[in-house]
Amino acid sequence: MKLMFIGATHEVTGSCHYVEACDKRFIVDYGMEQGKDLFENVPLPVKAAQLDFVLLTHAHVDHSGMLPFLYKEGFTGKIFSTDATADLCDIMLRDCAHIQMQEAEWRKRKGKRSKSIEQIEPVYTMEHAEAAIRSFVPCPYGKEVTICDGIKIRFTDVGHLLGSASIEVWLTEGNVTKKICFSGDIGATGHPLIREPQMTKDADYVLIESTYGTRIHAEEMPDYVSELTEILERTFRRGGNVVIPSFAVGRTQEMLYFLRQIKEGGLVKSCPDFQVYVDSPMAVSATEIFEDHVYDCFAEEALELVRKGINPISFNDLQLTISVDESRAINDDPLPKVILSASGMCDAGRIKHHLKHNLWREESTICFVGHQAVGTPGRTIKDGADEIRLFGEPVQIRAEITKLKGMSGHADKNGLLAWMNGFEKKPQKVFVVHGEGDTTEAFAKTLHEEYGLDAYAPYSGTEFDLLTGTFVTEAQAVPAKAKPSYAAQTVFGRLRAAGERLLGVILRSEGLTNKDLERFTQEVDAVSDKWGSE
Repeated sequence: MKLMFIGATHEVTGSCHYVEACDKRFIVDYGMEQGKDLFENVPLPVKAAQLDFVLLTHAHVDHSGMLPFLYKEGFTGKIFSTDATADLCDIMLRDCAHIQMQEAEWRKRKGKRSKSIEQIEPVYTMEHAEAAIRSFVPCPYGKEVTICDGIKIRFTDVGHLLGSASIEVWLTEGNVTKKICFSGDIGATGHPLIREPQMTKDADYVLIESTYGTRIHAEEMPDYVSELTEILERTFRRGGNVVIPSFAVGRTQEMLYFLRQIKEGGLVKSCPDFQVYVDSPMAVSATEIFEDHVYDCFAEEALELVRKGINPISFNDLQLTISVDESRAINDDPLPKVILSASGMCDAGRIKHHLKHNLWREESTICFVGHQAVGTPGRTIKDGADEIRLFGEPVQIRAEITKLKGMSGHADKNGLLAWMNGFEKKPQKVFVVHGEGDTTEAFAKTLHEEYGLDAYAPYSGTEFDLLTGTFVTEAQAVPAKAKPSYAAQTVFGRLRAAGERLLGVILRSEGLTNKDLERFTQEVDAVSDKWGSE
C-alpha cells in the first residue's frame, strides 16, 4: 500500500493524492493550480490510462479542474463523488473546458499578429470534459460503497460547499486493513445555508487541509447582513456600484441568502429597490442545483424557510444574466446596483469586465467575500495596489476596496482543530496539506506540540508506505520556475529582435560622419538611460 503526494503540498491549489493498493491505482482529487505556483509538482507516477478510478472530495476547480485532462490522456475509469458534487461538476467542468478553449483561441490570434509559429492547444476540450462528466458515479452521504475487492469508501459532509465531503477509504490486503481519511476542504461553522462539518470517528491516517491553519476567524459569527447593509448604504449614497467577485458555486448562493434578508427587511434606506445582478451563466446554473439539493445539503435555518414556502436564495429585483448582451447592459445602467460575478479571484470570466468599469470610480466599491490566492488579480487588488492591468490596459484603482470579515468557506485554525479532535482515537499519522507557504508547517507543529499527534507536512513527491507506516521517500521543496506569460514571451522576442537589428545598424555605421554618429549615439544613450533606470 503506497500513498504519494502530488499537488497542494505547501500550496493551496492543485489538490491531488495518489494511492496504490489491492492491485489498484487511484487518485483523490485532480485540481487546477490557481494563482502563483510556489513549488514544482511531480507528475503522476503512472500514465492516466493506468489509473483505475478517481475519488473526488468536491467540485471546486482546484480539486476537480484537471479531471478532463485525464480523459485526454487516456483515462477511462469512473469518478466517485457525492450526488451534489456530480451535478455541480456537470456545469463546472464544461465551464473549465470553455475557458481553456477560449484561452487557446486568443493565444492563436495573438500569435498570428506577432507572426509566432508556436503551436497552441487547449489543456483539454469540451469533448474531454463531457467524457469526465459521463463517468461520474454519484454516491449518498454516509453510506459505505464498495469500489472493488479490498477497497470501500464513505463520504461525510464537511460543510465547505454543496456536496463537499471528507472521504474515508478502507484498504484491505490479506488480513490487514488500513483506513485513510481525506478531509477535502473543511467548512467554516455558523454559515446558515449549508450544514455544519460532520466528524469522522477513526482512521489510521488522516490528510487534513490547512488553508487557514494559522488564522482565527472572528470569535463570534459576524453579522453579515448588517455589515453588507452598511457597505451597500454608503456606496449607493455615493452613486456607485457594489461589485462582488464571487465564486459561482457556493459563495454566490450564500451572498444571495444575505441579500434576500436585506431586501425583505428594507434595510438599505437610500435605495431600497436596488437591483442585484448575478452575471455568470455558471452561477445561474449552480443556483438551480442548490435548489435541487435542499433536503440533503441545506442547514436547518434554510430548511425552515423552505418549509414556509420561501426560497432562501431568491427575491424581487434579482436579475440572472446569461447572454453577453445582458452582461454588457449591466454597465450601461447608471443606477446603483450590486453585481455578483465570477471568478472569485478575478482571474477569469465576466468579473474582469465589471472591474474595468468600476475600479477607477471612487464612488464604487469592490467587496471581496472569499480567499484570494497569491498571484491572482484579486489578491493584487485586495493588497492595495494602485493600478492593475485588465485586457492589456492599465486601470487605476480608486474604488473603495473592502472585505466581509470572516467570510470564508474554509474552517479557521480552531475549526480545523475541532475536526481533528472529532477522531476518538489518535491517528497513526496526520499529513497536513493544502496550505499556503509556511502554514502547513505551522499547523503540523501545532498538532504535534499541543495535541500530541504525529503530524507531517509533505512536499510533492513524498511517498509513504501505509502498511509499515514509514516513508519511502521524503521529498524536498523544489521552487517553481518562473513561467513568463505567452504575451510576455512574445514581446521579449520582439524586443530582442529589435536589439539585434540595432546592433547590426551600429556595426554598419562605421564611415558615417561624426556629426551623424554623435546624434545617433545620443538617441541610443537617451533610450538606454530611460529604460535602464526603471
